[in-house]
Amino acid sequence: MANISHKAGFVSIIGKPNVGKSTLMNQMVGERLSIITSKAQTTRHRIMGIINGDDFQIVYSDTPGILKPEYELHQSMMRFVNMSLDDADAVLLVADLYEKIDEELLNKLKSVHVPVILIINKSDLAKGTQLEDKITYWKEHVKYDDIIVISALKGENIDKVFECIIEKLPIHPPYFPKDQLTDKPERFFAAEIIREKIFLNYKKEVPYSCEVVVNEFKEEEKIIRIRGEIYVERKSQRGILIGNKGAALKKVGTEARLDMEAFFGKKVFLETHVKVESDWRKKDKKLKGFGYSN
Repeated sequence: MANISHKAGFVSIIGKPNVGKSTLMNQMVGERLSIITSKAQTTRHRIMGIINGDDFQIVYSDTPGILKPEYELHQSMMRFVNMSLDDADAVLLVADLYEKIDEELLNKLKSVHVPVILIINKSDLAKGTQLEDKITYWKEHVKYDDIIVISALKGENIDKVFECIIEKLPIHPPYFPKDQLTDKPERFFAAEIIREKIFLNYKKEVPYSCEVVVNEFKEEEKIIRIRGEIYVERKSQRGILIGNKGAALKKVGTEARLDMEAFFGKKVFLETHVKVESDWRKKDKKLKGFGYSN
């Protein structure tokens, strides 16, 4: 018999780059589903994380940071944001202690007719009256009923965010099977783990010029065999990525393999190759091949 009091809905997590959206979703879901680095624009896709209880299902969407598009890749990233707003039952607008009002972002939310919860993140870094001043600043500019101060990194006040979301969700049966954690396949997360290590190990433009495709994911009884291809835009970037006698790429592969073994709970054999695909961020056809569809 169906649970007539069961709540379910989609919660879109949006904000400017590097305000802590991915850290927040990972805290809410209890799993590391999204890349977390100190660099902006690390999230490129819409990544759903699902949590379930006896009488609820929350489908979170971690989305790319709102930015002014410079490449076709950026256009695709912003389409993921718009898609998540179109089907949202609630929106978490994440800001941090240092952020100013962004009129473009607020205008985007004017067309959203669901509850918006303002999340002020990084409270653990606040000094003096900085936190109180930031709350006052936001109250002068927006009329959201709910403003919650959190530290996503420290896990502070995450329970308050959860309670606020549950209050606002509609009565609805679950959208996904109750044992499902995400909408993405395992090979997607393998590729994201490799991409995260690239962001952590290289500087300047190199990480932003890379895309990772896992074209082989074979799960055996005691081991998973994974083959990944890393695409860069220029030959010089290929040389940087590989490093002297392959040392840099080997470091990325070792770090990625260890994280994959923790994520998948099984031994991993990882093979990586680097290929050059000129200006892939500007090529619509190539982006579609990488999963950035319209």
